[in-house]
Formats: sequence, structure tokens, C-alpha cells
Amino acid sequence: MHRPTEWDSTSSPAARDHVCWGYRQLDDFVERAQDFLADGLAAGERVLYVAAGDEDHLAARLRAGGRFDEDLRRGALQVASVDATYTTGTVVDPAGQVQLYATATADALAAGFTGLRVAAQATSLVRTPAQLDAFARYEHLVDRYMATHPMSALCGYDLGELGSEVVAQLACMHPCAHDGATLFHLHGHARAGSAAALEGELDLEARRLWPLALERAGLRPTAGTVVLDAVGLRFIDHRSLLAVAGYAERHATEVVLRTRLSTPARLVELLDLTGVRVERAS
Repeated sequence: MHRPTEWDSTSSPAARDHVCWGYRQLDDFVERAQDFLADGLAAGERVLYVAAGDEDHLAARLRAGGRFDEDLRRGALQVASVDATYTTGTVVDPAGQVQLYATATADALAAGFTGLRVAAQATSLVRTPAQLDAFARYEHLVDRYMATHPMSALCGYDLGELGSEVVAQLACMHPCAHDGATLFHLHGHARAGSAAALEGELDLEARRLWPLALERAGLRPTAGTVVLDAVGLRFIDHRSLLAVAGYAERHATEVVLRTRLSTPARLVELLDLTGVRVERAS
């Protein structure tokens, strides 16, 4: 089976703008974060590491082996504690959190940096169902922001604590994730004229996650139509198309699927689906 976009050192800069990284050992995430932040520093960005714990301890862990000493001194690398910023059980305000990062990005640019890069260990922000729902909405919303602004992020989630099904709900709202995290991605790095991009495979395994992702994305219609840039879609079954039709009916809109696949148009016709239109992508 094909895998959706996975992040490694050879991934393109565009694919690495917003990465979901599930881990089982914290050291694994710290190592990934070090590399991710180092790439940002090399590109002239201000970088920020956010995780649970004391800020001095977090900084010391990043500096293992003498890394980042000068970057910390000159303020190019900043460290923030999740515990000092959020109250346990707090439900994030998706739009408000995006605005906070938009302000931080603007501040970085004003200080002479080329942008903002964040590595965040966000497990403590998604422990309750309400937290998870709001944070998944935020992940998609901030991805829209990052698609057109000089901000990038590596989002870390503890697979051992949260479980793979929970992490999949977050991974599918990113353009890039660790190997096996999710079969599809619904994200904001889309072509002009599209509400979102859809990549990967929508089959029986996606039957629960796909409708949930659609609702959480909060897709913005233009003239009553929601256009999905599905050039990267490799497969979609009839159940997933029925979910799209249900979404269109609930939101009184039309969903346009722009794809290179030929089967979706035939399925829409055979099933006599309303509210769904398939266009052949170039």
C-alpha cells in the first residue's frame, strides 16, 4: 500500500513546513526537534522549542553536545514551557492560537529573521476529547496560515500515551507526518482557488476519520462551492464519496473534487450523488 507524505531529511522544504511526529521515546522527538530547529537557524529563522517542563531543563536538553549555545544567547533560539502557558485541561481557541503565532512570526520578521520555526511537544494539549477536537481544528487552521506565511512547525505527540488513533486524527490535518501515521492528509497547503488539499488514500480504513476531518477543517466556500485540490489523491472509495455528499448536504454547499483520478466521476454518477462534482485536474 502506498504511504502518504512522510518526513525525513530528503523531504522538500514545502512538505516540511508542517510536520506531525508521533513518538514513543521523548529522546526521539528531541532529536527530531534539534534537526528541525537547526535547519531553521541555518535559514536565518527565529526558532522556538515548546514542551512540558522547566524552561532551563528544556534548554539544557536541547544544548546537549554543545548545540545551540550561541543561538540561545543571541535570542535566535527561544524556549517556552507548555506548563507555564496552558492550564491542564484547557481547550485551545483555534483562531486565537493562530493569531498568537501570526504575531510571533511578525515579531521575528521585524527583528530581522526570515521567519519563525516552532517545534512543539503538544501531548498535554490533547488529552481530553474536547481538547483533541479543538486542537485538530487548530492544526488545520494554522496550516492554512503557514501555507502563505514564513512559519513552519514540527508537532510532537506521544503515541504511548495518546494511542495511534488519536494521533491519526491530528496527523491527517498536516501535509506531512511520520511513517504510517495516517492514510490521507487534508491540509491548507493547497493550490490557488482551493479551500484545502487532499492527498493519499480514502478507503475502508478511513471510514471513521475522513468525515471527522472534513468537519474539523471548517472549509471555506467560495460562491457556495468548496473546492478540494485532490491532485495528490491516489484512491477514493464510494463510502468516502458518500461522506463528501453528506458534508455538502449538511452545509448547504457543493464540493468540487479536482483530481487526476477517473473513478470518482464514475462513482458519483453511479451513486447519483448530489452536492458533489468531480473535475479533472491538469
